Amino acid sequence: MNNYAANPLIFIISTLFHLYAFALVLRFVLQWVKADFYNPLTQFIVKITTPAVKPAKQIIPGYNGMDIATLVVCYLVLALSQFIVQTLGGLPLSALSVFIMAITDMVSLLIDVFFYAILVQALISWINPQSYNPISQVLASVTAPVLRPVQKFIPPLGGMDISPIFAMIGLKVIEMLVNPIFYSVLK
Repeated sequence: MNNYAANPLIFIISTLFHLYAFALVLRFVLQWVKADFYNPLTQFIVKITTPAVKPAKQIIPGYNGMDIATLVVCYLVLALSQFIVQTLGGLPLSALSVFIMAITDMVSLLIDVFFYAILVQALISWINPQSYNPISQVLASVTAPVLRPVQKFIPPLGGMDISPIFAMIGLKVIEMLVNPIFYSVLK
């Protein structure tokens, strides 16, 4: 397939697969942080991911309260995405590159879940700080494991909590340090 037609197709396929993988990672994180299962956002994530996760749960058991089946399905979605993208892009196809790129994508998505949750929570707190919103409740659950340690070192200054900025910078630095380790295997 020529690049003129392949590039938009690769973009669409990659975007759709990554959005679904993002939902799977979010499902895993929501279970891990024990977010409110009856929250509308949590219910939405569970409903869109259950068709893929339910069969995997029959084969893959959980471990210490973690839903390993969801992570395996997420990995398979990302590996399939990498396979399709590499095939359509005319890249040399190897099992190792698909394996490594899927792991790298999964690590990036896990970091992105926390990054975007912190970003949205910060924006909501600046726009309407004292409002009750079901999404705010879920965001607080998701961001707590990342923000709590940062808030111990960076307390609010003059009533303004700047710890989300440092948490987001820290998450991106971690991503910048971890992903090249995976990429170095491919060279």
